[in-house]
Amino acid sequence: MTHHRTHELPVITNVSRRGLLKGVVASGGLVLAAQFPALAAPAFYPTGAEGMPNKTVSDPHVFVSIAPNGIVTIVAHRAEMGTGAARTSLPMIVADELDADWSKVRVVQSPGDEVKYGNQDTDGSRSVRHFIQPMRLCGASARMMLEQAAAKRWNVDAAECQAEHHEVVHKPSGRKLGYGEVAADAAALPTPPADKVKLKEASAFRYIGKGNVPVVDLFDITVGAATYGQDIRLTDTKYAVIARSPVVGGKVASFDATETMKIAGVEKVVKIDPTPAPAKFAPLGGVAVIAKNTWAAMKGRDALKIVWDDGPNKSYDSVAYKAMLEANVRKPGKVERDLGDTDKALASAAKVISAEYYGPHLANATMEPPAATARMTNGKWEIWAPVQSPGGARDDVAKAVGAKPEDVTMNCTLLGGGFGRKSKCDFAIEAALLSKEVGGAAVKVVWTREDDIRHDFYHTVTVDRFEAGLDANNKVVAWRHRSAAPSFMANFVPDPKHPGDIELGMGWVDTPFNVPNIRQESGEAPSQVRVGWFRSVNNVMHAWSIQSFIAELAAQLNRDPKDFLLEMIGPARIVDPRKQVTTPFWDYGEPFETFPVDTGRLRKVAELAAERAGWGKTLPKGHGLGIAAHRSFVSYIATVVEVAVDDKGNYTIPRVDTAIDCGFCVNPERVRSQIEGAAVMGLSLAKYGEITFKNGRVEQGNFNDYQVARIDESPVETRVHIVENGIDVHPSGVGEPGVPPFAPALCNAIFAATGKRIRKMPIGEKIA
Repeated sequence: MTHHRTHELPVITNVSRRGLLKGVVASGGLVLAAQFPALAAPAFYPTGAEGMPNKTVSDPHVFVSIAPNGIVTIVAHRAEMGTGAARTSLPMIVADELDADWSKVRVVQSPGDEVKYGNQDTDGSRSVRHFIQPMRLCGASARMMLEQAAAKRWNVDAAECQAEHHEVVHKPSGRKLGYGEVAADAAALPTPPADKVKLKEASAFRYIGKGNVPVVDLFDITVGAATYGQDIRLTDTKYAVIARSPVVGGKVASFDATETMKIAGVEKVVKIDPTPAPAKFAPLGGVAVIAKNTWAAMKGRDALKIVWDDGPNKSYDSVAYKAMLEANVRKPGKVERDLGDTDKALASAAKVISAEYYGPHLANATMEPPAATARMTNGKWEIWAPVQSPGGARDDVAKAVGAKPEDVTMNCTLLGGGFGRKSKCDFAIEAALLSKEVGGAAVKVVWTREDDIRHDFYHTVTVDRFEAGLDANNKVVAWRHRSAAPSFMANFVPDPKHPGDIELGMGWVDTPFNVPNIRQESGEAPSQVRVGWFRSVNNVMHAWSIQSFIAELAAQLNRDPKDFLLEMIGPARIVDPRKQVTTPFWDYGEPFETFPVDTGRLRKVAELAAERAGWGKTLPKGHGLGIAAHRSFVSYIATVVEVAVDDKGNYTIPRVDTAIDCGFCVNPERVRSQIEGAAVMGLSLAKYGEITFKNGRVEQGNFNDYQVARIDESPVETRVHIVENGIDVHPSGVGEPGVPPFAPALCNAIFAATGKRIRKMPIGEKIA
């Protein structure tokens, strides 16, 4: 298992008598923890808790308990936002190595506490790839301890005992003991050293790799019984909505709440001061209305008379900003990667082809807008919120209210979508601040859809410019890519105006093309809005522009787009950009030796998607196929979209074929679901996604002007093709990689169907 983690093996600890899980798990039996040594967190890793430099967090703690009644309880230490990773796939791994009966397995959600539970950030598509080994080891250790306990009771050799589907069987005699019957005895035993734990062979897996375990919360979600942040209602809860500064960096100059206080149910009006930039996920300034119910709070907000000081970003304008970005990519920028002599190669090229692409800001638009409830009792705080980083949110709330982290309990509800937005805990901080204003009483802060759209942490607006130099044989010998986009690093440090290592590493400086001269430069782009991570982050724009330009080159050279893409990728090899970049290469926080840039795997998914889509087949009039392939979150993925365009420019998507190489596939059902969902989200972004600004203000406010694809617009059929890998190939990301290749594949398909090239997003409802 050398491919699974380059760090030390975790320490498996018997914590049955320590009471570490009091309030979460009541066992009385066996409780095990798997823990990695503390590791220094990567500076500015895109999470709520690891986001600041020099912060040290403990890597995974995994808890599993077996009660005397045989019930196995597994702690979900990360947030569950719909992927199934935190509350289904990871517990499933433990259960399989334990050889537990899934019907006797229960999953409980941990509160926010990274000292106890380890890193709790649900982002970066890294839950399974970071936790498969500790989950397996914890389950296997418990299995071995149960076998040893049974052997001791029977006074036989432990080698004669085998755990099988929630029972320990003595093979020679056929005697059996249920897990619950020997749990207390097992709790008295020492845990086996990690290097002595015998993991299952893949052929013995009952759940891992099978896709036969239902999503833990599926029934409750289906019948409306699941608890999300918006569902929390405590006794005597007060409700609050906030009028926030319409311009980032703005503040309240003055306000009059006279009419607000006349509205029945309104109890108090509170001014919130903004935190000076840079501020890590801090709430915007504004005026909060606290009332007995949400409706009264909303009506009270409507009645406020506020004079805003718009601050330094009052002139922010999308049209002017786009023109500035375009100007900045048409001149030399900051060199981010340099291979060969691109300037010389372009100057001597037989032909140079260039193009520019524009993508606007995008809103996360999670199905559940942010919401949080907070109260303080006897100096102890308790928060309920749908946060992607429960531990980080707890620490940030504690700092905001002047409390010790250990005096704050962060209860993580289910997330009605996250996409990166809910790794920022500004809404939880707002609830705590307002609870403090009313003496610690329970206050629930509710964001409306308009609040969510107009005060999001947006995906970054981007302009990309390409120049490809061709020799006399039409081979690409030079590739210059200039990009300009405001950086989410401005959340942490004074605006750098250029991308950080994380943004550079997301499908840009690791461009794996077989071209001898490659130069990548970033143009200056000041940050004037809240930019944050978004599902697949900068990969979205990088994949769209790069893969669109590849298809554009193919068309100008009269080449088949798939064949030309494979030629650009080149032969199977490892591409190592580390000596070519000016900023240390960021490989999704992973060791490059374990997760190198492997063009063989990228070629394979492109070939597989094309084959399954029937690339080259005769299509009806108005139909076209487009292809795109991309590496992100150390996975490889390719998408072929079939589009149908009628004579009025209306377009539909009869079929999508996506091939993914995510290493060993732990839960195929969840992988397919993620890729199917990514096709719908990718279509929404490509067709409609656009946030624009005028006078510093967002011009959109709800789904009428920030549309998402409806069911009748969604791809008719999405086929997912998973590359089979053995357990020795490390699992990689799944939640995010599905989005980036969809838009370029769609745009390339539209060109194939109509001859119209799209270089500006969104496409709109019709092909103009």
